[in-house]
Amino acid sequence: MTTVDLIYFNAGGGHRASALALQSVLRELGRPWDVRLVNLFEVLDPSGRFKRLTGKAPEDWYNQRLARGWTLGMAHELKILQGLIRLTHPTLVRKLRRHWLRTRPDLVVSLIPNFNRALYESLIAALPGVPYVTVLTDLADLPPHFWIERDQSQHFVCGTPRAVQQALALGHAEDRVHATSGMILRPEFYRPATLDRAAEQRRLGLDPQRPTGLVLFGGHGSKAMLGIAERLSDTQLILVCGHNQALAERLRAQPSTARHVVVGFSSDIPAWMRLADFLIGKPGPGSVSEAVQLGLPVIVVNNAWTMPQERYNADWIREQRLGVVIGSFRGVDSAVAQLLDELDAYRARVDRIQNRALFEIPEILAALLQSGALHHSRSEKRCNPRGTAGPALPDGQCRPP
Repeated sequence: MTTVDLIYFNAGGGHRASALALQSVLRELGRPWDVRLVNLFEVLDPSGRFKRLTGKAPEDWYNQRLARGWTLGMAHELKILQGLIRLTHPTLVRKLRRHWLRTRPDLVVSLIPNFNRALYESLIAALPGVPYVTVLTDLADLPPHFWIERDQSQHFVCGTPRAVQQALALGHAEDRVHATSGMILRPEFYRPATLDRAAEQRRLGLDPQRPTGLVLFGGHGSKAMLGIAERLSDTQLILVCGHNQALAERLRAQPSTARHVVVGFSSDIPAWMRLADFLIGKPGPGSVSEAVQLGLPVIVVNNAWTMPQERYNADWIREQRLGVVIGSFRGVDSAVAQLLDELDAYRARVDRIQNRALFEIPEILAALLQSGALHHSRSEKRCNPRGTAGPALPDGQCRPP
């Protein structure tokens, strides 16, 4: 069976969510592929040595910083991380090459940044001819060495014209840069609503005649939600705290004049979005794309604490006029007033965005698999022109006749 490996890690949650969404739609479409999820850190550290030494998995350090809002200075830390990756590059390539030789995928799809050079070089060293594709889960690249590497004969899937132009500017051929209409979203965001919106709002104590905001900061919440809830005491809100139980308890204890529904972790974010009229959060590519898919204008912040890879997202929101971008959540009450004054116009612009990336990417991958199979067939013919020798070896050489 054809095997497709989706490479992810758990930092931030969006990479794993994209991998799961892609795996799910490929199964729903009935593709005859064995789609395998591959956690990069489990390949590089299968025994969990890092966690034993530090007490936490590598992703946990990052996720806890997001939950606490400790994002100032991440641009400088990213450079340090990328420097460490370059220093350990030979070791990374060696470990990954052994992994590819053992698991032998027919196609490798990366949904992660920073490690694409090591992933690509290890794959072509182990299995030349196997296609390698990077699916950007951000609206744009953050050069250099984040999503798009120069001088790699690979494929890219880009969800915005900005990302496409970045790949072309780095010298990649047009036939290796594939444009989609947006970011990967879970299949649930495309399914029709089945709940009675007004009845569900009343069940939660919300007034269906009043606008409701959804406050969402990913799977680990953010302490910024406390200030937002305080400043929007008279606005109906649904506050999703994710795994941050302490934050949920503090929000429940805060007084408000309008109904504030506090939610812990939920796997059904589309249902909560369908109960709201607008989204408040950080300019993450996943949450913004999900909100727009379900017709919600957005209010996001863009300042020194915004992660560098998410700053273009705020520019995109401004360019498309899909919501309000503010410099600090201290101004969230004014932003809500501005958005509600023009809510119909914002909704009309949001409705014009048609994101079908989840269903476009399988077609791109199918074409890459076909080209990879053709390349493999030609390699075997070069090694075995008369059918007397074996197939090409993993290192690209031929077996002796």
